[in-house]
Amino acid sequence: MNRVVITGMGVISPVGNEVDSFWESLVNGKVGIGPITRFDTTGYKATLAAEVKGFDPSVYMERSDILHSDLYTQFGIAAAAQAVEDSGILGTVNPERMAVYFGTGIGGMQTFIDETRKLIEKGPRRISPFFIPMTIANMAAGMIAIRFGCKGAAMPSVTACASGTNAIGEALRAIRHGYADAIIAGGAEATITELAVGGFGNMMALSTSTDPMAASLPFDKRRGGFVMGEGAGALILENYEHAKARGAKIYAEICGYGSTCDAYHITAPNPEAEGGARAISDALQEAGITEEDRVYINAHGTGTPLNDAAETIAIKKSFGEERARQVLISSTKGVTGHMLGAAGAVEAIAAILALNKGIVPPTAGLTEPDPACDLDYVPVTARESSLDLVLSTSLGFGGHNACVAFRKAE
Repeated sequence: MNRVVITGMGVISPVGNEVDSFWESLVNGKVGIGPITRFDTTGYKATLAAEVKGFDPSVYMERSDILHSDLYTQFGIAAAAQAVEDSGILGTVNPERMAVYFGTGIGGMQTFIDETRKLIEKGPRRISPFFIPMTIANMAAGMIAIRFGCKGAAMPSVTACASGTNAIGEALRAIRHGYADAIIAGGAEATITELAVGGFGNMMALSTSTDPMAASLPFDKRRGGFVMGEGAGALILENYEHAKARGAKIYAEICGYGSTCDAYHITAPNPEAEGGARAISDALQEAGITEEDRVYINAHGTGTPLNDAAETIAIKKSFGEERARQVLISSTKGVTGHMLGAAGAVEAIAAILALNKGIVPPTAGLTEPDPACDLDYVPVTARESSLDLVLSTSLGFGGHNACVAFRKAE
C-alpha cells in the first residue's frame, strides 16, 4: 500500500483566514465568539456565534463565481486555494490522478433561505436558476475540482460533524490503494443563519450564554451546548513517493483512520461510547501505536453535556484507563466554536501543527472541570510537548464517528 503525506494546508476560520493566524489564535486561546451580526436574534434562544471575519471571496474567485455560489462553497474554495498554493502540487500530477474529497454537514443553507423567501414573497418565477447548484452539498467539491482541473473523483462527504474527518480518511484510502496520487480533502460550512440557529436552538443543542468567554466550554461542568461556528479547512494528501520525488514540503504522514456508526440515535451519542471508541482504536491500530509514543488528541469536544462525557469514555476504552491519563487532549472549539462539517478538517490541521511545533493548544475556558471528564484536557494555557502521534476525532449526528492519526514522516 502507498504511504500518504500532507503537503499543503489552508484555513478560513472565526479566528484567522489563513493557517498562521489561525494557529496563533489557538495557542493563545483567542476566542472568536461574539454576538451574531448576520440577522436580528430577538426571540432566539442562542444569540452568540463564531463568525468568520473579514473574508473577501474576490481574493480567490471571479465575480461571476461568487454570485453563483453559496458562502460555504466560497469558504471551501478559499481554503483549497491556500492549500494548493502551499503544496505546489499543480502541474506535478496528471489531472486524472488528482481528486477532491470535500465535505459539508448541511450545504448551502443561506441560499435555501434566500430562495424560499423569494418563493413566498414573489412567486416561483423569481427563484434563481442557480438555486439548486448553489444549495447542494456536493458543490464545494465540484467547484474546487473545476477550479484546479482535478479530473479524478470529486466526492462530498456528508456525515454531519464528522464530514471533514471522513473526507480526509476516505482520501487516505483512495491514495493508499492507488486510485489517486493527490487529493484536495477537507470540509466547509456556513450555517449561521436564522433557520439553523433557530433549529439547533430549539433542539437544545446550542449554548444560551450571552458571555462570549463563557459560551463554548468543552469538558467544563458549566457547559450547556455548543456555539455555532463556520469556515473551511483543506489539506493536500499526496502519495509519499510522489511528494518525495518532487521535493515537496511534508507536514506529516497520515497513518491511521477509523470510521464507525453508533447505530443508536439520530442526535445523542451512545452513552457507552462503543462506536467512538472503535473509531479511535481502529486509527490507533493502523498508526501502530507503541508504549513510548507521546500522544495528543484534538478532541471533538463540543461543549454539550452528552458529547463530552461520552468522548471521555471513548478515549478511556480505546487507550485503556491508565494510558488515557497520559494522553494530552484539548478541544479547540473553545476558540473556534463548532464549525460543523468543517470542524474535522480544521481540527486535523490543528493536530498537525501541534505535532510540528511541539505545542498543544489549550481548551479555552476550561476552569471548572466536570468530574465525568477527568482526563488531561490542557485547560486554558497551551503546553509545550514533544509529540510522536496526534489524532483528531469527530462525532456527528446520525451516530457518525471518525478519527484520523498523523505522525512525522520518516
